[in-house]
Amino acid sequence: MNDATTLEPARRLGTTDLRLTPIGFGAWAIGGGDWTFGWGAQDDADSVAAIRYALELGVNWIDTAAVYGLGHSEEVVAKALEGIPDGDRPYVFTKGGLVWNPDDRSAAPQRSMAVDGIRGQVEGSLRRLGVDTIDLYQVHWPAAETSVEEYWQALVDLRSEGKLRAIGLSNHNPEQLARAEAIGHVDSLQPPFSAIHRDAAEEIAWCREHGTGVIVYSPMQSGLLTGAFSAERVAGLDDGDWRKRHPDFTTKLDANLAVQRAMAVVGERYGVSSAAVAVAWTLAWDGVSGAIVGARRPDQIDGFIAGATLALTDADLTEIATAIEQAGAGEGPTRPS
Repeated sequence: MNDATTLEPARRLGTTDLRLTPIGFGAWAIGGGDWTFGWGAQDDADSVAAIRYALELGVNWIDTAAVYGLGHSEEVVAKALEGIPDGDRPYVFTKGGLVWNPDDRSAAPQRSMAVDGIRGQVEGSLRRLGVDTIDLYQVHWPAAETSVEEYWQALVDLRSEGKLRAIGLSNHNPEQLARAEAIGHVDSLQPPFSAIHRDAAEEIAWCREHGTGVIVYSPMQSGLLTGAFSAERVAGLDDGDWRKRHPDFTTKLDANLAVQRAMAVVGERYGVSSAAVAVAWTLAWDGVSGAIVGARRPDQIDGFIAGATLALTDADLTEIATAIEQAGAGEGPTRPS
């Protein structure tokens, strides 16, 4: 497997005391496939091996969520961390705000940040993860029935109590970020961001101006930018894999794969994969603290780990931007300013 130098925790998360490696391990897919937004069947032994391999390479943070696998991802993360001395343990980040029906795993989880249920959500994650404090707790999505001010105040209180070391928002816009900031500092934002979906550039700019860290998710656009996809591959996906039904993998597939091919050309110059270039592209944006990259097996990590240290040149970024524009892929600015 990869024999590259291990990563260093070189990036500070906003104004917190958390220093992150450029990439973190994303634990969505390891939740398994028997729920609405699953990635298909998953072997827990492979998941544990992938996490431990990432840690061997120096990755020092894991991002999961209560809803991934309806609690199962958090349990797998806990299993992977068993026996690791406290001084060597990675940061563990998780998210709440998506509540599921335990009697119907096929039902879509509902957004809920009702104030009287927030503490219960946090306690559930603490229990499944087997920790006393969560390093970063994030609100997965804005909740319709509760105002940002209400649920953010609840998290500010839990941060003051020491249950949560840092608190953040995911999938929130600048207006919602500003409303939360007026209550208490927003330590981080987790937006979707890749060379295909780029409209979070506005949120990244807000965060840079307000001392809020940014950890982006889906930098490889759920595998589209890895070189592993074709129409045939999509057709052969497990029926429990959400990607089989998503426009990015169906009606928009050709445009998205054109971006991947351009990244592969850039990667060839450095001896790395298009997946590594895709990760490096997100890290090139000023204000991004780190990128979340998921893996289901150890060998997948070898495909993207080089992106953590790859510095793309201005010419590289222009080449990729031109490909994006010519393909008409996605939305948002096509390169860092």
